[in-house]
Amino acid sequence: MNRRSLLAALATGAATVLAGCGHPSVVLDLSEATDDDVADEVSMNADPDSEEYDVVASAIENGTATRRGRYELFDRTDTVRVDGAFYEVTETRVASSEVTVYEVLLDLDPEDTTPELGEIAFDDLPETDRKRLERIVTEADPPLGDGYDIGVDYGSAEEVGNDSVFVPDREYDVLVYGGERYRVAVNSRTAPEAEYRYEASEVAPDVETFADRVRDRYLFVLAGLSDAEREVVEESIDGAYFEDDDAFRSVVDRIRDHDAIREDDFDGTWLLEYEGAAYLAYVEW
Repeated sequence: MNRRSLLAALATGAATVLAGCGHPSVVLDLSEATDDDVADEVSMNADPDSEEYDVVASAIENGTATRRGRYELFDRTDTVRVDGAFYEVTETRVASSEVTVYEVLLDLDPEDTTPELGEIAFDDLPETDRKRLERIVTEADPPLGDGYDIGVDYGSAEEVGNDSVFVPDREYDVLVYGGERYRVAVNSRTAPEAEYRYEASEVAPDVETFADRVRDRYLFVLAGLSDAEREVVEESIDGAYFEDDDAFRSVVDRIRDHDAIREDDFDGTWLLEYEGAAYLAYVEW
């Protein structure tokens, strides 16, 4: 996890490794603005084995692509990196319907471990089931209670494919892992689904060109600082600045006078130049 990601995780309480420790209410953190880091702030990288990659690659090759799903793929950004190039992707909902989705339930401490349908060892599960259930059965301190302890969202039968031994038709009701026996049940429900149409147009052939476009749009020079303000900035480069003092507030006001790459109610990210070097500035106020 990079420095700014850790700071963001602390802000949301996601970093459980530091549970019980307070975190400051304000932060200024400056990190080197490499081409990849700049690009990552305003785009997503579609991994070759991802649904996002398949959709965009199809739209590039064929001019358009369609998919059915229960959620949008590009609700956070419409700029996608595929095979090193960057594309602006439009995602349009063209139809709505309903689909049956499935949830696999595990009782991790069942009173009765005698199977009615049959039992199967974890290592004998198809890959689609192992991938979904491995995190649960390997949990060192799983949640335990009366009845079924945890549910795993499998999605629709189309999303699961034909390999699962639990969805859509449950073939076993006892799972064996590391000498432990777990009871398995399956719930189903109806959920909204939509058909989406995608189009993609190239905006940059490589990361260097794309990063330059982002710099042209957002980069500003942070200059004319007082000695106290310079101390805030330089400490934020060496690590991060956490003091909610006048100098911090003044620097943040200067930064917020410029367009942000991303800005929410209490935090944001800017691209700035200080002393001839470019930085991504993450700020909480």
